[in-house]
Amino acid sequence: MLRLVTLFCLLLTVPVLGILGSWLALDAQALDILNHQLQTVLPEYAWSSLLLSVSVALGVALVGGATAAAVSLFDFPGRRFFEWGLLLPMAMPAYVAAYAYTDALQFSGPLQTWLRAISGAQGALWPDVRSLPGAIVLFVLCLYPYVYLLARTALTERGVALMEAARMLGAGTLRRVREVALPLARPALAAGIALALMETLADYGVGAYFGLTTLTTGIYKAWLVMNDKIAAAQLASVLLLAVAFLLWLERRAQARLRFASSRSGALNAAEARPLRLQGWPALGAWLLCALPILLGFVLPVLVLLRLMWQEAQYNELGLPLERFVQWSLVSLKLAGLAAVLTVALALVLAWLARVRGAGRDPLLQASSRIVSLGYAVPGAVIAIGILLPLGWMQQHWPALGLPALMTGTALGLLYAYMVRFSGVALQSLEAGYARISPTMDETARMLGASRRRLFLEVHAPLLARSALAAALLVFVDVMKELPATLVLRPFNSDTLAVVAYQLARDERLGEAALPSLAIVLVGLIPVILLSRAMRRG
Repeated sequence: MLRLVTLFCLLLTVPVLGILGSWLALDAQALDILNHQLQTVLPEYAWSSLLLSVSVALGVALVGGATAAAVSLFDFPGRRFFEWGLLLPMAMPAYVAAYAYTDALQFSGPLQTWLRAISGAQGALWPDVRSLPGAIVLFVLCLYPYVYLLARTALTERGVALMEAARMLGAGTLRRVREVALPLARPALAAGIALALMETLADYGVGAYFGLTTLTTGIYKAWLVMNDKIAAAQLASVLLLAVAFLLWLERRAQARLRFASSRSGALNAAEARPLRLQGWPALGAWLLCALPILLGFVLPVLVLLRLMWQEAQYNELGLPLERFVQWSLVSLKLAGLAAVLTVALALVLAWLARVRGAGRDPLLQASSRIVSLGYAVPGAVIAIGILLPLGWMQQHWPALGLPALMTGTALGLLYAYMVRFSGVALQSLEAGYARISPTMDETARMLGASRRRLFLEVHAPLLARSALAAALLVFVDVMKELPATLVLRPFNSDTLAVVAYQLARDERLGEAALPSLAIVLVGLIPVILLSRAMRRG
């Protein structure tokens, strides 16, 4: 069984190997293509991606770090709500927020029209939101929860107690924040920034809708517009290298997030209380936490609701409810199947690591590492990495019909989803196994229980909540996934994400509102799970 599982895990590396393998066929024509890219589009793609990444990193660090410090270290009106409310923008995909803000802020939008009417001004009142600065703001508003969540955890565990100790030693508030809170949260900030940047580099919806020249949009342009698979693979490898660096940075930062704490230190942390704010400082903390929620979740949802209401009122055909049901069924079917398959694979890997010991089995350890790395691979890279080997196999063995099987059915999409999201499920189940004491296994084996009975009667009931959480997280991620789905979906199998993107691209924002709101509604599931976990913590 171990060899079969390992072989399946190796199959999940085919997209990455397909991208890297394109460099093995570097002949004179491929060198000419690479040289042409270096002289024309590649510098612009790299510069735009770098500028976007640096700006988003600074933005999420400021917003996520400041809000985490506010709710962890200080007490002010509304703090209990903000503790979980600041996670709400996590449910808003950046490309959905882009549709909403484009309608609200464009020249013909309601805000500019109203302001011109009351002021008598002519022309555009501000630059077009569909630009690189606009994309930076949207990514910051939608991705800062990654930094907020990790920084809040680090500050809550030790920050309050250490801040109280510093106060008793005579340190002022600013000095306590500068010399105690910030160094304590630095590893969490680095890990959260790395996660946010991986999402930024993997994005296609915002970049394509705003007309940005990033590496991700360049991959699709090379493949779909220029019909140049070598150029697409080379751009994908550059993006993969950038994401690999971010993954290394995130792993390194995560390793530094663990702090030792004695029993007396834990008691002191439990007894310590956040510093209570009053007056203007309390108002400032309230505004600091309220604005990201308002701009990152509330306003986009209100704009989408307004668009949907207008579509229902003024469109002769009303809302496309019949087609919406069809899109929803396709999305639900794909997301459900992907969740079942990824959780099953993750469950097998986690169980094998438990009963065999991953540290003593290099093959098993390598399999788990392969699966866990999938989430860091952008959907654009996965899509190109699947299509390249398929094209090569079609040239050498056309009778197999593999391209038709992978792109003409849902098999290719499910394969891409497993590559992308199996790591999410594995992480959740490994956390569930960490809460099961090894003495329970030893006791069951001493009583004569087989491995099969140990899993079914001991592990399975205790892992039920972890498995359900993993399935829900994968389900939500698949519902929101756009780049790989856009390329690999079979004919007449559009998902909610693909339909919302296509309608918005055609400037049919009213019709795009309904599927966009459905995606946001599904995205609230992990927010609810996280908020409940935080309240229990």
